[in-house]
Amino acid sequence: MIGQINRVAFELFGLQIYWYAIIIVSGIAIALWLANREALRVGLKEDDMTNFILWALPIAIIGARLYFILFDLEPYLADPIQIFNTRSGGLAIYGGLIAAAIVLVIYTRHNFIDPWLFLDVVAPSVMLAQAMGRWGNFTNHEAYGGETTRQFLENLQLPQFIIDNMYIDGAFRQPTFLYESMWSLAGFILILIIRKKISVKRGELFLGYVIWYSFGRFFIEGMRTDSLYLFGGIRVSQMLSLILFVGGLILLYYRRKKRIDIKPYERDKGANQALI
Repeated sequence: MIGQINRVAFELFGLQIYWYAIIIVSGIAIALWLANREALRVGLKEDDMTNFILWALPIAIIGARLYFILFDLEPYLADPIQIFNTRSGGLAIYGGLIAAAIVLVIYTRHNFIDPWLFLDVVAPSVMLAQAMGRWGNFTNHEAYGGETTRQFLENLQLPQFIIDNMYIDGAFRQPTFLYESMWSLAGFILILIIRKKISVKRGELFLGYVIWYSFGRFFIEGMRTDSLYLFGGIRVSQMLSLILFVGGLILLYYRRKKRIDIKPYERDKGANQALI
């Protein structure tokens, strides 16, 4: 008998609380805590990150939902009330990141903060939150890949509870949620190492995040069975990943080779006083 995780963690006053929500909120809370600690080390004010998240989080959720809906419009035209039903998933990471980036540009300009410095501070925390968030997809039994065998999953030395819950719609599935989670976690660790051991310019930690995540997402997305599509069977996230990967490399090269005036990323006080 294969044991499936119940998407509902518990009920509170008759309202079902999903593991998906608990995991997402936990990831955001940990990411904010880490970003706040690093912000103080580079001279940002203690409440800069908290104030930003109060604006960015609700707008990012809206952006993630709109992104998902726009590329899978037909079901929502047939039943518009489902647009507001986010409790069972239906949020696209890229949509949330795009919306949050727009808020970040406006927020940093309004508060006279170097946006590249701000992006460098939040980049590793966002990557960790993404690594955690994919486990919300796991509890929702979504973001999985094509059919595989139980033997293949066992050969990956996966815990039994993951193997059991990869049995979806009558077949074992590729745990693409896990691949992306591990890829994001590796990127988080790599950025922390680079930040501590290597001298980088402002913006390079963020661009490293963009390059790393988009590279892995391109290949992982190709394994998924629930992708959003453009015309001609082109996967939306693969196309966007390719654009971000190439754009990130070009911008990294340009800023490193052509812009000698860019300040280094330094963990000292007053680093936010001058804009690039």
